[in-house]
Amino acid sequence: MDIKVLYEDNHLIAAYKPAGVLVQKGEGPEHDDDTLYWQVKMFLKERDQKPGNVFLGVLHRLDRVVSGIVLFAKTSKGAARLSEQIRERTITKIYHAVVEGHVDLEESMLIDTIRKDSGSIKAIVGGDASIELGNEAVLYYWRLQSNQKYSLLKIQLETGRFHQIRAQLSAIGHPIVGDVKYGASEALTDRSIMLCATELHFKTATSDENIKISIEIPAEFEQILG
Repeated sequence: MDIKVLYEDNHLIAAYKPAGVLVQKGEGPEHDDDTLYWQVKMFLKERDQKPGNVFLGVLHRLDRVVSGIVLFAKTSKGAARLSEQIRERTITKIYHAVVEGHVDLEESMLIDTIRKDSGSIKAIVGGDASIELGNEAVLYYWRLQSNQKYSLLKIQLETGRFHQIRAQLSAIGHPIVGDVKYGASEALTDRSIMLCATELHFKTATSDENIKISIEIPAEFEQILG
């Protein structure tokens, strides 16, 4: 897999993750060298001719079926400073998605309680916002294009829950195209879903400089709307 570097400084590196690629190895049978984490690590080791182990910290993840921007830390300082921004919700994460159906509202905020069901490995929307039964999930969306069959949305996450975007959009009757796990009518041929992390806003690890990383909306997202 060729690495597409989107941003880099002394402490951080951002790369593009294609749909179908894991960010980091889980407990399954996948190999490290199949992951974006490993590929970026080997890229840095070879490019910089570093002997021994190369530090690379995973700051956040995207689901395997999702494409887009992933930010890693190259140093422990980078990991600590960016993890703090994530905890304090000062990092802005923007996604674009194509969902099934015509979304009536031009913009809206969704506030739900959400929990992970370990049996089905799905996010369940609804229930009491307690530690046992769920955590608050908040996102904002703007409708950019729509017809009677599909709608293109811009989404900003306020919280970062497991499968949050997928579950919350499904709960309002608009599952993401291809996301059969959350009620889409059919799968896409490559088993991906039409959800892409398209923008990331953060401060560098050593200053208050604001960084914005952005990529184009995947062409197929707009093509499906005609």
